[in-house]
Amino acid sequence: MANNETPETNDQGIEKEEDIGVVQRTPMVIHRQYLKDLSFENPNAPGIFQNMDDRPEMDMNIMLDVNKIEHEKHEHYYEVVLSLKASAVRAEDAMFLAQIDYAAAVSIERIKPAQHHPLLFIEVPKMLFPFARHILSFVTQNGAFTPLQVGPVDFRQMYLARFGDKNASEEQTEAESNEADDAEKQAAH
Repeated sequence: MANNETPETNDQGIEKEEDIGVVQRTPMVIHRQYLKDLSFENPNAPGIFQNMDDRPEMDMNIMLDVNKIEHEKHEHYYEVVLSLKASAVRAEDAMFLAQIDYAAAVSIERIKPAQHHPLLFIEVPKMLFPFARHILSFVTQNGAFTPLQVGPVDFRQMYLARFGDKNASEEQTEAESNEADDAEKQAAH
C-alpha cells in the first residue's frame, strides 16, 4: 500500500491485518506551540475579596489570528494565535482581567493552498484550546478567584460565522467564472 492511500477495510470497517500499524502522513504539522503573551490584572485586590457573595458579570472573548511566515524549509508555514480574554466585574468594580495569547507554528504540505484556511482556523485552534483554557484557569485561581472553567468552543461554527458568507460568495463567483469559460468553449466549437 502506498503512503497516500487509505487502508483497506473488511466488511465491518476494520482495517485488514496487513495495514494495521500503517500511519498516514498528516498534511499539517504543529512544529511548536507556545505561550506568546499572558496578562492578569487584579486591580481592586484585596478589597474585592471582602464581599464575594454577589455573582460577577463575566465577559469572554475568543479571537484567532493567522499569519504566513517565511521559512527556509516549508513553503506553507504559519503562526496561529488563539487569544482568550476574560473579565469579571461586580458592582462596577473590576474583579479581574485575564488575557492569554497561545500560539502554534504550523506547516501544511500536500494539499491545495485554498484548503489551508479551514485547517488553520478550525483544526489548529481545536488543538490549542485545551492548553490555553488550562492556563487561563490556573491564572484566575492564582489570582485568588475560583478557577475560570471555559466550556468547549465550536471553532467550525465560529469559522462559518466569520467566513461563511465570504467563502460562499467566492465559490459562487468561481462557479460563475467556470460557467462563463464553458460557454466560451462551447461557442468556439
